[in-house]
Amino acid sequence: MERPRVLSGVQPTGSLHLGNWLGAIRNWTALQENHETFFCVVDLHAITTPHDPKRLAENTLSTAALYVACGIDPSKCTIFVQSHISAHSELCWLLNCVTPLNWLERMIQFKEKSIKQGENVSVGLLDYPVLMASDILLYDADFVPVGEDQKQHLELARDIAQQRINARFGSNKENNILKVPKPLILKMGSRIMSLSDGQRKMSKSDENESSRINLLDPPELVRKKIKRAKTDPHMGLEFGNPERPEAENLLGIYAILTNKTQDLAQKECSEMGWGKFKPLLTDATISALEPIQEKYKKLRENPEDLYLILNKGKNKAEETAQNTLYRVRKALGFLSP
Repeated sequence: MERPRVLSGVQPTGSLHLGNWLGAIRNWTALQENHETFFCVVDLHAITTPHDPKRLAENTLSTAALYVACGIDPSKCTIFVQSHISAHSELCWLLNCVTPLNWLERMIQFKEKSIKQGENVSVGLLDYPVLMASDILLYDADFVPVGEDQKQHLELARDIAQQRINARFGSNKENNILKVPKPLILKMGSRIMSLSDGQRKMSKSDENESSRINLLDPPELVRKKIKRAKTDPHMGLEFGNPERPEAENLLGIYAILTNKTQDLAQKECSEMGWGKFKPLLTDATISALEPIQEKYKKLRENPEDLYLILNKGKNKAEETAQNTLYRVRKALGFLSP
């Protein structure tokens, strides 16, 4: 029996942080046991905003190494670099030619980021949801793990597949050209918030370094960041109080890192002051990051192992992607080489 297929990825922009791990990668390790999984480093997405060319390749390797260090098993998963598969760019162009402009102009993240960039906003920033759709659709994914902030992008991929390709170019409804994926919403830890603002998502793009804990932060830096984390004047920590976003966030992180249910974590900390809770959270964080950092260090000291993983992933991804691209090219009427 075929296992359902899952695809996901992270941009190699800056260091991966606690939110990337707890909100995404940690869940991938569970999915790899019962799903056919494709995990890519989406480096083409990393250049939709100004980037440092001298850091891109290094960040790509670092991100791939952290995938493995966090528990993504190359013997069970396909790990690859997006730009190594030319089909991503080619399918993006084909989908561009059938995607209405107004579909892209209504994307929330484009509106938010374009305001910040002003006149310097690139066509790539407008168009990257189509590239994301190409990423997803190339691999015939059954499910795509998404947080709440990415649901709109997945809906765009579904609309492009259903309305612009299958409906217009397919020969019949039962023989679709592109598989239409479903969202896989992962609730526990799916949205880790900033240490400096419990109402904003933890982000690599936040200029405040203290707003996030990077997976490679040394113990002393973790202590400083958690010590400075924003709190509130109330005694005891709790879930479900909208007026206490920082308590919700920090207690949630603690629950995940210690493998406790929310009920058990809340019961343990319900009468605890911040001065007692923060050292608990610090110890749990340092303890959880230690094995990741050790495995990462070994991988970077032996880069040939990492290249072997990525080359193996490229070969598997290339075969799958080219099969999908062939179907689309044929449906759109291109002459075969």
